[in-house]
Amino acid sequence: MFPFLLLLFPSITLYSQPFAAASDPIYDNFANCLTKTGIPSDHIAKILYSPTNASFNSVLEAYVRNLRFNTSSTRKPSIIVTPLVVQHVQATISCTKGTGLQLKIRSGGHDYEGISYVSGVPFIILDMFNLRSIDVDIASETAWVQAGATLGELYYRIWEKSKVYAFPAGVCPTVGVGGHISGGGYGAMLRRFGLAVDNVVDAQIVDVKGQVLDRKAMGEDLFWAITGGGGASFGVVLAYRIKLVKVPEIVTYFEVQKTEAENATDILYKWQNVADKIDNDLFIRVLVQPITSKTGKSKGQKIIRLTFIALFLGDSNRLISVMNAGFPELGLKKKDCLEISWIKSMLYWANFDNTTTPEALLRRTPDSVNFLKRKSDYVQTPIPKNELTSIFKKMVQLGKTGFVFNPYGGRMGEIPENEKPFPHRSGIIFKIQYSVNWQDADTNLEKEYLQQARELYSFMTPYVSKNPRQAFLNYRDLDIGSTDDGKNSYNQGEIYGLKYFKGNFDRLVKVKTLVDPENFFRNEQSIPTLPSMSLRGRK
Repeated sequence: MFPFLLLLFPSITLYSQPFAAASDPIYDNFANCLTKTGIPSDHIAKILYSPTNASFNSVLEAYVRNLRFNTSSTRKPSIIVTPLVVQHVQATISCTKGTGLQLKIRSGGHDYEGISYVSGVPFIILDMFNLRSIDVDIASETAWVQAGATLGELYYRIWEKSKVYAFPAGVCPTVGVGGHISGGGYGAMLRRFGLAVDNVVDAQIVDVKGQVLDRKAMGEDLFWAITGGGGASFGVVLAYRIKLVKVPEIVTYFEVQKTEAENATDILYKWQNVADKIDNDLFIRVLVQPITSKTGKSKGQKIIRLTFIALFLGDSNRLISVMNAGFPELGLKKKDCLEISWIKSMLYWANFDNTTTPEALLRRTPDSVNFLKRKSDYVQTPIPKNELTSIFKKMVQLGKTGFVFNPYGGRMGEIPENEKPFPHRSGIIFKIQYSVNWQDADTNLEKEYLQQARELYSFMTPYVSKNPRQAFLNYRDLDIGSTDDGKNSYNQGEIYGLKYFKGNFDRLVKVKTLVDPENFFRNEQSIPTLPSMSLRGRK
């Protein structure tokens, strides 16, 4: 049974508008096509936007999360479709085929390279934000969540039903569920419960033929592909059925900062050696940031600051015991610990203050949006202490780009790397996110900061995974390979595909070739199809 198909969905579009003027032939032809598929004209008026519509820019910009891709020179879509019901998705796929335009699928807009709403060729956006139903069933410990819902909405709806259930996904509440889960999805509970995709039990997808398929109908190969391989390469993911996890009524959160003057180098070296091996209930993220010192002998100079941010699935007494035994170098004290509910911990991770109520998780837009660049790496061997010092010096020299270190181990090391398309499992100590934000639209500044991130990435080559140098799909990075025209060949796709998926890439290509042989669902880093002659004989 498809729980959402029979609901002519009560989600109300955020915008309404009249039909576009007759001077827009792309809109007119698309609207006529939608009409022929049986979509009523009043629905078309609510879901279809062209650049001549007064609300077009507000609809487009509502889910832009990287200002680099919202400039006057950024190519805009020819049409935006904001479906209210599944039939609208099916019709959009059918009608797009007749246009020759590329179809981009957006669920939250947090993809770092704007792949869901930017293209180098003429394109259409299928924006899923209206399809955001969440049906939590505590009795079965599952929930159906549609692709356009945000993580914050999902967490809130679980919390409404139970204070001792949760879902192991990301810590940013405005991220869209569709892209987050389909690309892997990780959060502060991954060491205990694994990734979001490790806790998916069913899904609904509209394939290239317009069929609505659940796990049984799509088959295990396609289900496997859309649970970590990126859903937009294979169809339009409508919803996931997720397995909820039990959490204590009280969890513990802490945030501790250290500078080099406070033995930051020694502490970070020890963190590398314990973060993936310590109690599986403990996740300790480290922010490594170049900042301008405001005190002491270094006042006014650039220094490195480490911020240790942690979630522990237990009370502070047990946490202190775990830390004293495994990581005493941090010097954690009881006064550093906050005992709170799991839902409250998500508010802290999202940088809300301690007076904020869980209803804040229902906000679909972040407080601010920046220009930004992200990159990723995986570390399999602890970086020597003297090399950490060299890295810190390089960061200070560059001045802006920081790191986010996310520990693995625990459940992550227990799951075979081919169980899901996401392969970064056993042997990974931590993942690196390279992070640089800025707020000025100056193009020279953008060039400077992009160059900083790339230079630091190059500097880190000796310390990270090799053959391939691995990367995380949900930290999209077009620097590691792309197909600017969206018509990716196998050879082009292999460049980034092996970094994202290692040995799982070939299986993803096989699935893609079978379910979408004409490569209708494509983007700059989508899974390519195999050349027709090479499918036979591949393992």
